Amino acid sequence: MAGEGNQDSRDKSNPTEAYTVRDPERFALNLARALEEAGKAAAVWVRAREAGAGLTGVPEPFGEAVRTLSKLTEYWLSDSGRALEAQTKLLSAYMMIWANSIRRLSGEQPSASVIEPERGDRRFEDPEWARNAFFDFLKQVYLVTARWAADLVESAEGLDENARQKARFYVRQLSEALSPSNFIFTNPQLLRETLESDGDNLVRGMRMLTEDLIAGKGELKLRQSDHSKFELGRNIATTPGKVVARNDLAEIIQYEPSTETVSRRPLMIVPPWINKFYVLDLNPERSFIRWAIDQGHTVFVISWVNPDERHAAYGWDEYVRDGIEFALDTIARQTGERQVNAIGYCVGGTLLAAALALMAQEQDDRITSATFFASQVDFTFAGDLKVFVDEGQIAALEKAMQERGFLEGNRMASAFNMLRARDLIWSYVVNNYLRGREPLPFDLLYWNADATRLTAANHSYYLRNCYLENNLAKGFATLRGRRLSLADVKVPVYNLATLEDHIAPAKSVLFGSRLLGGPVELVIAGSGHIAGVVNPPAMGKYRFWTAQGLADSLDEWMSKAQEHPGSWWPHWQSWIADFSGGRVKARKLGRRKKWLGDAPGEYVRISQ
Repeated sequence: MAGEGNQDSRDKSNPTEAYTVRDPERFALNLARALEEAGKAAAVWVRAREAGAGLTGVPEPFGEAVRTLSKLTEYWLSDSGRALEAQTKLLSAYMMIWANSIRRLSGEQPSASVIEPERGDRRFEDPEWARNAFFDFLKQVYLVTARWAADLVESAEGLDENARQKARFYVRQLSEALSPSNFIFTNPQLLRETLESDGDNLVRGMRMLTEDLIAGKGELKLRQSDHSKFELGRNIATTPGKVVARNDLAEIIQYEPSTETVSRRPLMIVPPWINKFYVLDLNPERSFIRWAIDQGHTVFVISWVNPDERHAAYGWDEYVRDGIEFALDTIARQTGERQVNAIGYCVGGTLLAAALALMAQEQDDRITSATFFASQVDFTFAGDLKVFVDEGQIAALEKAMQERGFLEGNRMASAFNMLRARDLIWSYVVNNYLRGREPLPFDLLYWNADATRLTAANHSYYLRNCYLENNLAKGFATLRGRRLSLADVKVPVYNLATLEDHIAPAKSVLFGSRLLGGPVELVIAGSGHIAGVVNPPAMGKYRFWTAQGLADSLDEWMSKAQEHPGSWWPHWQSWIADFSGGRVKARKLGRRKKWLGDAPGEYVRISQ
């Protein structure tokens, strides 16, 4: 970075020295260049809209946010006493912060801070947030205001639970967007770097902003990782295997064994179609697929196509027929085994549960056990994604999807990122566009950005029958004209939830477990929707909990659960061993047949 060589020459005993312009002429020139680059970014955005690109017709959440926050405001302003009490509480905290700041500026020892950042809040790690009176003041005012706004939501008696959940979500989005850490002149680290580099960081950042808008065809495609460092099949998704079958919707991948003998019953993995399957095969050290192979499983994975206009009418009937049943037929042909153990991840698990209910009615017993990774079947407590689901939003979404037959993948990716906006949006806005730094290469975030489109029929069925109406849990969802009952699912189930999951909350997974008709082994792992699942034993990270039976609440279940250190993977392997069917000679793929291609296949390479 320009200016770094002069950084040590500054007078560190003078706290204002770090916040002075080193070269005014160069600084002014770089500001002009940054504005020029920002103008280019704006031009890309405007041209896309003038050309109709970047406009999918998908409803943005702003209108819903305004309606929700208007209800919250109406509650507090409808009673003058209530409004005065809320304002007094906030002003009292402001006065305490102000009094502390005055004492500090007068050379007195201030009393303890009115508020401190929550543990793990990395936005305020720079020492200047505490050492510098101005930045400490800004930090505390922001934190007090954010907490006060959150308390307004929790204390608003006039909101039903659905409205409260939406208000909680939108208030958090506003609070995180307005953090002083997101702006140059209110973030000490950003301000220092801007002055020390004479504004070079802003030039680089605005250039990256233009590049990301071009890459997103007028929509901001926020880069979270250095994508140039990864290539499918070379250093990501590298477990050896072959594409052994393909249709219009899915490829079936069979992986090469690594043991002399294997479980008789193969293992079929049903990944979500919202993302690509290789989250389970990121690299050799963190690959669940490779680890399962090393335990002696013959692993087959469904790799869903990245759909386009041709797949508009593909709904859950087709995803069961041309995905799960196609895989079962392929496995039988490849191994001679009719019965398998199955794993479903996220919405892949939801589809697998629906398929099992259908297969029970049709007396199809080809799946002998089911494992669900962070999957929901009861959406009563489905978390913040329900914010985006109501009749108005779904109807508008369906109308938009009719135009092209699918939903662009970046729409779902943006929704998932908003669930953790502080870490997955604003930290990268600051790093990329204000600090002007390329993000580091990170395989998980590379995968996160490799979004897939969603067929109109599939996504509409999912939103209506799961999130909006909860028909799958209520017994009203249908496949092939048959009403599905989860109580018909009698096969043994290993149901994994993760404690910090924002997509499939542990409470939701617990309640869904109670709907299944067979024995359920509920396990709750530490961390979240991805890290809690992709947690190999060798890393020695996190922990997991087990308990006998289920419970009426998550707190009750946790109170009787036993805590175990490290990964849940070995625990699952002990569980599934009972359904292995014994051992047989490993099924080598060999070279005798003309396979359709090497793993990870062609469908996974189809980008946006």
